[in-house]
Amino acid sequence: MNHYETVFILNPVLSDEQIKETVKKYEEFLVSKGAEMVSKENWGLKKLAYPIQHKKSGFYHLFEFKAPGEAIEPLELAFRRDERMMRYLTVKLDKHAAAWAEKRRKRIQEKA
Repeated sequence: MNHYETVFILNPVLSDEQIKETVKKYEEFLVSKGAEMVSKENWGLKKLAYPIQHKKSGFYHLFEFKAPGEAIEPLELAFRRDERMMRYLTVKLDKHAAAWAEKRRKRIQEKA
């Protein structure tokens, strides 16, 4: 199982309920493909660096998970097919990046 991190941006015109539904859909999708969710973060509505689909903001979400390599391609295919999704990026974490992500998670928990 490899360690991955996916950041995705959802369309800003979605309601809170639609956002929760979309995030839950992709979390369940990953679990169905054999992934183990490590962390989920909702970064909220943020201004984009440049307009995407004539939108200047979007709802950012981060998933950190461990999954077999063959789970990533179907996930990204589902992202491409979903009109609610504006952008996404999936990165495979090496041991150094995974350690940094762990420290970042602990820092966030300490603040809360």
